[in-house]
Amino acid sequence: MATERPPDKPPASRGDTGRTDRRAPGPDLAGPKNWGRIARGGAGRMDSPAIGTEGFDDFPRKRRRPPRPGPPAEADDRGGADDPEPDPAAAPEPRAKPKRTLPNVDDLEREASKAVRRSRGPRLRERKPLGARPQRVEDPAVALTRLVGAPRAKSLQRRLRNAGSAFEAERFGDARSLLAPVVKEAPELPEGRELLGLTHYRLGKWKDAIDQLEAFRELSHSTEQHPVLMDCHRALGRWRDVEVLWEELGDASPSGELVTEGRIVVAGAQADRGDLVGAIRSLETGWKPPRRPGAHHLRRAYALADLYDRAGKAARARELFKWIAGHDPQFADVRSRVKSLS
Repeated sequence: MATERPPDKPPASRGDTGRTDRRAPGPDLAGPKNWGRIARGGAGRMDSPAIGTEGFDDFPRKRRRPPRPGPPAEADDRGGADDPEPDPAAAPEPRAKPKRTLPNVDDLEREASKAVRRSRGPRLRERKPLGARPQRVEDPAVALTRLVGAPRAKSLQRRLRNAGSAFEAERFGDARSLLAPVVKEAPELPEGRELLGLTHYRLGKWKDAIDQLEAFRELSHSTEQHPVLMDCHRALGRWRDVEVLWEELGDASPSGELVTEGRIVVAGAQADRGDLVGAIRSLETGWKPPRRPGAHHLRRAYALADLYDRAGKAARARELFKWIAGHDPQFADVRSRVKSLS
């Protein structure tokens, strides 16, 4: 004989192991059983007037409340009601199918998918136009937790931080060793790709630098490392790639500093091919010595002065080197260049 279940214990759900279900109470499940849990849970939230204390799988079904009676029907001109009183002996008329107010399963699953994507952060595989600004919406620690999980994220975050310190101290070999596991385990982390690419660049590993910086370019939709990427292609004699990246940089209209760095690389590529006149023209275009020059202004002036010197225009080179020394006497070898041209 089957024993009755104690009234204070809800019916066991499928897969019940006998342990107390300590999960937070969830919404009722409604709709056909072949719907997914997300869709049935969404339908249940719309049906359920309140959430009880039972487990998600054991939440009891509740009947819909009967509709409240409407206002009394008004009598027509003949003194009767609008609708005649139904005859109890007559066969009941079929009830009109109520208008569907719940979204269908496709709508629910579509909204659930959007919520999951939002919780995981932006999709990085879809390429955006290069004119967009960098999409740095996540802290590296948050991104690492999302990509590899919290326990491993702490170790990789420490490696990323130590690699940055090694890079600043110009210990590029140490930086490369520290970054290798970061990039291997979290290849979609833009900061890891960017720093490893810059490290390869400082080590003169042009092809490796291009691989990492191209990945950074795809992940971040950014042009901020285009000058470095251009210089890597220049070192390999890939002139067309330099020109394409320069065009993309111009289309993006980034900061003046970034454009200046790209212009210096373009002029260097022209000079490498023996076109000193074209290189000088590239750096002279729009050039006007600022009153308070930044580091990128000084680099552009130095590159232009060097081209003047190579082209045999010693007076112009000396004048520009003196201008640089007047603002920063420790800039590169500017003082010795001034002496050599005096």
